[in-house]
Amino acid sequence: MATAVITGGTDGIGRALATTYLERGHHVLVVGTDPAKGAAFRADAHRRGAGERARFLAADLSLVAENRRLLDHVAAHHPAVDLLVLGARYHRSTRAETADGLESNFALFYLSRHLLSHGLLPQLRRAESPVVLNFGAAGLGGPVRWDDLQLRRDYPGTGALGHAGALCDLLATHLAHQHPDVPQVVNHPGVTATGFAGEYDPATAAHVHRLRTRAKPATEAVAQILPHLDAPPAPLTAVHEGRRVPTDTPAFDPAAARRLHATTERLLAAL
Repeated sequence: MATAVITGGTDGIGRALATTYLERGHHVLVVGTDPAKGAAFRADAHRRGAGERARFLAADLSLVAENRRLLDHVAAHHPAVDLLVLGARYHRSTRAETADGLESNFALFYLSRHLLSHGLLPQLRRAESPVVLNFGAAGLGGPVRWDDLQLRRDYPGTGALGHAGALCDLLATHLAHQHPDVPQVVNHPGVTATGFAGEYDPATAAHVHRLRTRAKPATEAVAQILPHLDAPPAPLTAVHEGRRVPTDTPAFDPAAARRLHATTERLLAAL
Protein backbone atom coordinates (compact mmCIF):
# COMPACT_ATOMS: atom_id res chain seq x y z
CA MET A 1 0.00 0.00 0.00
CA ALA A 2 1.30 3.46 -0.94
CA THR A 3 2.52 5.90 1.73
CA ALA A 4 2.40 9.69 1.91
CA VAL A 5 4.45 11.70 4.42
CA ILE A 6 3.16 15.26 4.82
CA THR A 7 4.83 17.97 6.91
CA GLY A 8 2.60 20.88 7.77
CA GLY A 9 -0.27 18.48 7.28
CA THR A 10 -2.63 19.59 10.06
CA ASP A 11 -3.82 22.79 8.35
CA GLY A 12 -4.70 24.21 4.97
CA ILE A 13 -3.31 22.60 1.83
CA GLY A 14 -1.35 20.00 3.78
CA ARG A 15 -4.48 18.84 5.57
CA ALA A 16 -6.45 18.80 2.30
CA LEU A 17 -3.71 16.72 0.68
CA ALA A 18 -3.73 14.32 3.64
CA THR A 19 -7.48 13.81 3.24
CA THR A 20 -7.13 13.36 -0.52
CA TYR A 21 -4.51 10.66 -0.19
CA LEU A 22 -6.42 8.87 2.56
CA GLU A 23 -9.36 8.75 0.17
CA ARG A 24 -7.02 7.29 -2.46
CA GLY A 25 -6.13 4.46 -0.09
CA HIS A 26 -2.69 5.62 1.05
CA HIS A 27 -1.17 5.30 4.46
CA VAL A 28 -0.71 8.94 5.50
CA LEU A 29 1.75 10.19 8.10
CA VAL A 30 1.09 13.80 9.02
CA VAL A 31 3.78 15.75 10.89
CA GLY A 32 3.04 18.90 12.90
CA THR A 33 3.61 20.67 16.19
CA ASP A 34 0.09 20.59 17.66
CA PRO A 35 -1.08 17.23 19.10
CA ALA A 36 -4.66 18.51 19.27
CA LYS A 37 -4.68 19.14 15.52
CA GLY A 38 -3.09 15.73 15.01
CA ALA A 39 -5.88 14.16 17.05
CA ALA A 40 -8.47 16.02 14.99
CA PHE A 41 -6.90 14.67 11.79
CA ARG A 42 -7.03 11.12 13.09
CA ALA A 43 -10.60 11.52 14.35
CA ASP A 44 -11.67 12.73 10.92
CA ALA A 45 -9.88 9.79 9.32
CA HIS A 46 -11.78 7.38 11.58
CA ARG A 47 -15.06 8.99 10.55
CA ARG A 48 -14.07 8.36 6.93
CA GLY A 49 -13.26 4.72 7.67
CA ALA A 50 -9.54 5.32 7.17
CA GLY A 51 -8.41 5.50 10.78
CA GLU A 52 -6.01 2.56 10.51
CA ARG A 53 -4.15 4.34 7.72
CA ALA A 54 -3.83 7.75 9.41
CA ARG A 55 -0.89 8.57 11.66
CA PHE A 56 0.35 11.76 13.33
CA LEU A 57 3.81 12.54 14.64
CA ALA A 58 4.41 15.64 16.76
CA ALA A 59 7.73 17.25 15.86
CA ASP A 60 9.29 20.71 15.79
CA LEU A 61 10.98 20.59 12.40
CA SER A 62 12.79 23.87 12.98
CA LEU A 63 15.26 21.75 14.98
CA VAL A 64 17.79 19.55 13.22
CA ALA A 65 17.45 16.79 15.82
CA GLU A 66 13.68 16.62 15.30
CA ASN A 67 14.14 16.15 11.56
CA ARG A 68 16.53 13.31 12.25
CA ARG A 69 14.00 11.80 14.67
CA LEU A 70 11.39 11.93 11.91
CA LEU A 71 13.79 10.25 9.49
CA ASP A 72 14.38 7.47 12.01
CA HIS A 73 10.61 7.08 12.52
CA VAL A 74 9.92 6.78 8.81
CA ALA A 75 12.79 4.33 8.33
CA ALA A 76 11.39 2.14 11.11
CA HIS A 77 7.75 2.19 9.99
CA HIS A 78 7.62 2.91 6.26
CA PRO A 79 10.06 1.01 4.01
CA ALA A 80 8.84 2.96 0.96
CA VAL A 81 7.49 6.51 0.59
CA ASP A 82 5.49 7.30 -2.53
CA LEU A 83 4.79 10.97 -1.79
CA LEU A 84 6.75 13.40 0.35
CA VAL A 85 5.06 16.76 0.92
CA LEU A 86 7.25 19.51 2.38
CA GLY A 87 4.82 22.11 3.65
CA ALA A 88 5.77 23.23 7.16
CA ARG A 89 6.41 26.94 7.66
CA TYR A 90 5.79 29.59 10.32
CA HIS A 91 5.94 33.33 9.75
CA ARG A 92 7.56 35.73 12.20
CA SER A 93 7.41 39.48 11.80
CA THR A 94 10.55 39.82 13.91
CA ARG A 95 13.68 37.75 13.55
CA ALA A 96 14.06 34.74 15.85
CA GLU A 97 16.63 31.99 16.18
CA THR A 98 16.11 28.33 16.97
CA ALA A 99 17.95 26.42 19.69
CA ASP A 100 20.42 25.44 16.94
CA GLY A 101 21.26 29.12 16.45
CA LEU A 102 19.60 29.34 13.03
CA GLU A 103 17.15 31.92 11.72
CA SER A 104 13.72 30.41 12.16
CA ASN A 105 12.49 30.64 8.55
CA PHE A 106 15.76 29.27 7.22
CA ALA A 107 15.57 26.39 9.70
CA LEU A 108 11.93 25.37 9.21
CA PHE A 109 11.11 26.46 5.67
CA TYR A 110 14.41 25.44 4.05
CA LEU A 111 16.81 23.38 6.18
CA SER A 112 14.16 20.89 7.31
CA ARG A 113 13.29 20.28 3.67
CA HIS A 114 16.94 19.76 2.80
CA LEU A 115 17.28 17.18 5.56
CA LEU A 116 14.05 15.33 4.77
CA SER A 117 14.28 15.29 0.98
CA HIS A 118 17.83 13.96 1.09
CA GLY A 119 17.28 11.71 4.10
CA LEU A 120 14.23 9.98 2.62
CA LEU A 121 15.79 9.23 -0.77
CA PRO A 122 16.20 5.50 0.09
CA GLN A 123 12.49 5.16 0.94
CA LEU A 124 11.42 7.23 -2.08
CA ARG A 125 13.49 5.06 -4.41
CA ARG A 126 11.68 1.95 -3.14
CA ALA A 127 8.36 3.35 -4.37
CA GLU A 128 7.16 2.57 -7.88
CA SER A 129 6.42 6.20 -8.81
CA PRO A 130 7.82 8.52 -6.13
CA VAL A 131 7.38 12.28 -6.10
CA VAL A 132 8.39 15.14 -3.79
CA LEU A 133 6.17 18.20 -3.47
CA ASN A 134 7.99 21.24 -2.09
CA PHE A 135 5.95 24.36 -1.39
CA GLY A 136 8.53 26.98 -2.40
CA ALA A 137 8.41 30.23 -4.29
CA ALA A 138 8.25 28.61 -7.77
CA GLY A 139 10.54 31.20 -9.27
CA LEU A 140 9.01 34.21 -7.50
CA GLY A 141 11.26 34.42 -4.42
CA GLY A 142 14.68 35.86 -3.86
CA PRO A 143 17.12 37.19 -4.61
CA VAL A 144 19.22 34.91 -2.44
CA ARG A 145 21.30 36.73 0.15
CA TRP A 146 24.41 34.63 -0.30
CA ASP A 147 26.37 36.67 2.24
CA ASP A 148 23.54 36.64 4.81
CA LEU A 149 21.51 33.42 4.57
CA GLN A 150 20.55 33.80 8.23
CA LEU A 151 19.04 37.26 7.59
CA ARG A 152 20.98 38.90 10.40
CA ARG A 153 20.94 42.29 8.65
CA ASP A 154 17.75 44.14 7.76
CA TYR A 155 15.38 41.29 8.54
CA PRO A 156 12.64 41.54 5.88
CA GLY A 157 9.62 40.30 7.85
CA THR A 158 7.22 38.71 5.38
CA GLY A 159 10.06 38.75 2.84
CA ALA A 160 11.83 36.12 4.94
CA LEU A 161 9.28 33.59 3.64
CA GLY A 162 10.06 34.57 0.07
CA HIS A 163 13.77 34.23 0.72
CA ALA A 164 13.33 30.74 2.15
CA GLY A 165 11.07 29.90 -0.77
CA ALA A 166 13.84 30.84 -3.18
CA LEU A 167 16.15 28.45 -1.32
CA CYS A 168 13.53 25.71 -1.72
CA ASP A 169 13.48 26.31 -5.49
CA LEU A 170 17.24 25.75 -5.57
CA LEU A 171 16.93 22.68 -3.31
CA ALA A 172 14.46 21.10 -5.74
CA THR A 173 16.75 22.03 -8.63
CA HIS A 174 19.74 20.31 -7.06
CA LEU A 175 17.77 17.17 -6.23
CA ALA A 176 16.31 16.98 -9.73
CA HIS A 177 19.75 17.20 -11.31
CA GLN A 178 21.45 14.80 -8.92
CA HIS A 179 18.58 12.33 -8.46
CA PRO A 180 16.37 12.52 -11.56
CA ASP A 181 14.70 9.21 -10.65
CA VAL A 182 12.85 11.02 -7.82
CA PRO A 183 10.83 13.82 -9.48
CA GLN A 184 10.64 17.16 -7.70
CA VAL A 185 7.59 19.41 -7.95
CA VAL A 186 8.07 22.88 -6.49
CA ASN A 187 4.78 24.73 -6.09
CA HIS A 188 3.60 28.24 -5.26
CA PRO A 189 -0.15 27.83 -4.67
CA GLY A 190 -1.01 31.54 -4.58
CA VAL A 191 -3.18 33.06 -1.89
CA THR A 192 -4.87 30.12 -0.24
CA ALA A 193 -6.97 29.69 2.90
CA THR A 194 -4.30 28.00 4.96
CA GLY A 195 -3.65 28.18 8.68
CA PHE A 196 -1.54 31.35 8.20
CA ALA A 197 0.54 30.09 11.11
CA GLY A 198 2.79 32.73 12.58
CA GLU A 199 3.45 35.64 14.89
CA TYR A 200 2.47 38.93 13.29
CA ASP A 201 2.96 42.61 14.04
CA PRO A 202 -0.27 44.66 13.82
CA ALA A 203 0.27 45.80 10.22
CA THR A 204 1.04 42.29 8.99
CA ALA A 205 -1.87 40.85 10.95
CA ALA A 206 -4.22 43.29 9.22
CA HIS A 207 -2.77 42.30 5.83
CA VAL A 208 -3.26 38.61 6.63
CA HIS A 209 -6.88 39.32 7.60
CA ARG A 210 -7.46 40.93 4.20
CA LEU A 211 -5.83 37.95 2.48
CA ARG A 212 -8.22 35.58 4.22
CA THR A 213 -11.20 37.35 2.69
CA ARG A 214 -10.06 36.66 -0.91
CA ALA A 215 -8.11 33.43 -0.45
CA LYS A 216 -9.15 30.41 -2.49
CA PRO A 217 -10.03 27.24 -0.56
CA ALA A 218 -7.34 24.67 0.07
CA THR A 219 -9.30 22.11 -1.95
CA GLU A 220 -8.92 24.30 -5.04
CA ALA A 221 -5.17 24.53 -4.51
CA VAL A 222 -5.02 20.74 -4.20
CA ALA A 223 -6.99 20.28 -7.43
CA GLN A 224 -4.48 22.55 -9.19
CA ILE A 225 -1.41 20.59 -8.06
CA LEU A 226 -2.66 16.97 -8.24
CA PRO A 227 -2.14 16.53 -12.01
CA HIS A 228 1.53 17.42 -11.60
CA LEU A 229 1.92 14.92 -8.76
CA ASP A 230 0.09 12.12 -10.53
CA ALA A 231 2.28 12.35 -13.63
CA PRO A 232 5.36 14.54 -13.10
CA PRO A 233 6.42 15.60 -16.60
CA ALA A 234 10.11 16.09 -15.76
CA PRO A 235 12.64 15.57 -12.96
CA LEU A 236 11.94 19.21 -12.02
CA THR A 237 8.51 20.78 -12.39
CA ALA A 238 7.75 24.32 -11.19
CA VAL A 239 4.11 25.28 -10.75
CA HIS A 240 2.40 28.55 -9.89
CA GLU A 241 -1.34 28.31 -9.18
CA GLY A 242 -1.65 25.17 -11.28
CA ARG A 243 0.35 26.43 -14.27
CA ARG A 244 3.84 25.23 -15.13
CA VAL A 245 6.50 27.93 -15.16
CA PRO A 246 9.89 27.76 -16.91
CA THR A 247 12.79 26.26 -15.00
CA ASP A 248 15.51 27.67 -17.29
CA THR A 249 15.62 30.90 -15.26
CA PRO A 250 18.02 32.18 -12.57
CA ALA A 251 15.60 30.99 -9.86
CA PHE A 252 16.45 27.40 -10.84
CA ASP A 253 20.10 27.87 -11.79
CA PRO A 254 21.97 24.55 -11.34
CA ALA A 255 25.21 26.31 -10.38
CA ALA A 256 23.42 28.29 -7.66
CA ALA A 257 21.74 25.08 -6.52
CA ARG A 258 25.13 23.37 -6.18
CA ARG A 259 26.45 26.37 -4.26
CA LEU A 260 23.54 26.27 -1.83
CA HIS A 261 23.90 22.52 -1.34
CA ALA A 262 27.62 22.83 -0.52
CA THR A 263 26.95 25.75 1.84
CA THR A 264 24.19 23.81 3.61
CA GLU A 265 26.31 20.69 4.04
CA ARG A 266 29.11 22.78 5.60
CA LEU A 267 26.61 24.38 7.97
CA LEU A 268 25.22 20.98 9.03
CA ALA A 269 28.72 19.60 9.57
CA ALA A 270 29.44 22.46 11.96
CA LEU A 271 26.32 21.97 14.13
